[in-house]
Amino acid sequence: MNIYDVSQMAGVSIATVSRVLNGSPKVSEKTKEKVIRVMEEMGYTPTCSPGGWASTP
Repeated sequence: MNIYDVSQMAGVSIATVSRVLNGSPKVSEKTKEKVIRVMEEMGYTPTCSPGGWASTP
């Protein structure tokens, strides 16, 4: 399960899921609740992967 799966199951964009995860005020309460519900139902837990971060030499 990843952010793409959550977005598909919740019927929202990947950006919206990201906004919910980051606590953005730009997401309506109804949408936020829907995304959180899907994450809970699917057992999704966000992870931070340092390998995915950009690095500077």
